[in-house]
Amino acid sequence: MSHTLKLFAVDIGASGGRCSLASFDGEKLSLEMVYRFPNGPIEVMGHWHWNVLSLYQGVKEGLIRVAHLHRNDLRSIAIDTWGVDFALLDRYGKLVSNPYCARDPQTRGVYAEIFPLISKRDLFYQTGVQFMEINSIVQLMAMKLNSDPAYLSAATFLTIPDLINYWLTGVKACEYTNATTTQLFNTQTGDWAFPVIQRLGFPETLFPEVIPPGTMLGNIRASLAEEVGLHNVVVIATATHDTAAAVAAVPAQQPNFGYISSGTWALLGRELNQPLFSDQVLEYNFANEGGVFGTITFLKNILSMWFLQELQRVWRIREREYSWQELTNMAMESQPFVAFIDPDHPDFILPGDMPAKIQQVCADTGQRVPQTKGEIVRVVLESLACKYRLIHDRATRLVGCSAPIVHIVGGGSQNRLLNQFTANILNTPIIAGPAEATTLGNILIQMQALGLIRSLEEGRELIRRSIHTDEFVPQEVDRWEAAYQNFLARTGLAAVC
Repeated sequence: MSHTLKLFAVDIGASGGRCSLASFDGEKLSLEMVYRFPNGPIEVMGHWHWNVLSLYQGVKEGLIRVAHLHRNDLRSIAIDTWGVDFALLDRYGKLVSNPYCARDPQTRGVYAEIFPLISKRDLFYQTGVQFMEINSIVQLMAMKLNSDPAYLSAATFLTIPDLINYWLTGVKACEYTNATTTQLFNTQTGDWAFPVIQRLGFPETLFPEVIPPGTMLGNIRASLAEEVGLHNVVVIATATHDTAAAVAAVPAQQPNFGYISSGTWALLGRELNQPLFSDQVLEYNFANEGGVFGTITFLKNILSMWFLQELQRVWRIREREYSWQELTNMAMESQPFVAFIDPDHPDFILPGDMPAKIQQVCADTGQRVPQTKGEIVRVVLESLACKYRLIHDRATRLVGCSAPIVHIVGGGSQNRLLNQFTANILNTPIIAGPAEATTLGNILIQMQALGLIRSLEEGRELIRRSIHTDEFVPQEVDRWEAAYQNFLARTGLAAVC
């Protein structure tokens, strides 16, 4: 190439947004952070919401800043966010209310209202998604049962990145990878699961066209282009689900690799060429979510960095702010294997006094209660590694082959202590990085749309040329095997037979 190509990616997670400028010189990609903005659920009158107007403003500010630097060089922009949450528009295309956060308490027990209308097994075989009370299907059913005015006036359903793309371009559509997280999409037919939608009484017209990742939506709206100072820049519907984007950027060189996309949630699984349906997949509660280039991200969610985020938040209020590295250092200096928790215990999903919740679960299961900050963090990290082992073993059984290597990508890949714990308990080498996997995957799909890469393998080769990774080899395997058996006993979880 005779000049460097500039692409803009916005990755919005549960705690904030990152606006990054990617430069491609024909051989390697490099990333430059342009702007950060905060995010987080907001409690109002007993309900938790996302401030999507603030997120949109953050995107606009990022566009203004990149325009100052590369007004004439920028080729495209794309947005990705987390999955399952959604916005509703009225018949005039206006936002009817701030979207609920998936952790809103109104979803508790709603599956009990869904299963009389469609059985659990039938719902799984139509959608292929794991059952979680945060799923879009549960949120939408809760709104319907509560006669929520937002639901009653809704004309269009859009996931969060689709909403931002709509505000950028005026195009209403749902991108495939995020649509597959809703439990309202059929990964076998490639369209909305309309038999499910009909049985639950949702209006079929609520759900717009589903478009593949890499779809060019068009240029930024004229008035917005004038406001931010960017003209003739195309908006691309990338892999808008952050997990799909992150898995796209896994720098794998061999087949059958395992992956952990580590952020607020850890998404642990395998990459498949087609969805996997069986009664045991249903029993183990795995998901067939949409990937890129025709792949399926076969995975299961585990609460992960959420624990450190909440511990950090609580201790900041009570004392001072501790960095993630400070918390990890305190854990390193603490006694190992004091106690174990199931990271997916229902007490942990809502914001609150996380240190007290962890201590209470340990007390309720007859274990020594961790007292210091270091002990609490170490209990979390060791328990996460153990839960990774359980889910990794189940994935291996379901797909029918072992993983010779496991890649950890995303922000959580920077936690070297957890990386080593994971290598120890899986007895498998770990490749950690890139931390910016979601942004890089976002960029890869923009490059696909622009005709710059033709395959997933070509994209991953580009990632390997462009980034540094760290390897962690198993240590103290026998000691960690004993700890894993103790984890199973203390949490009541069943090992893979």
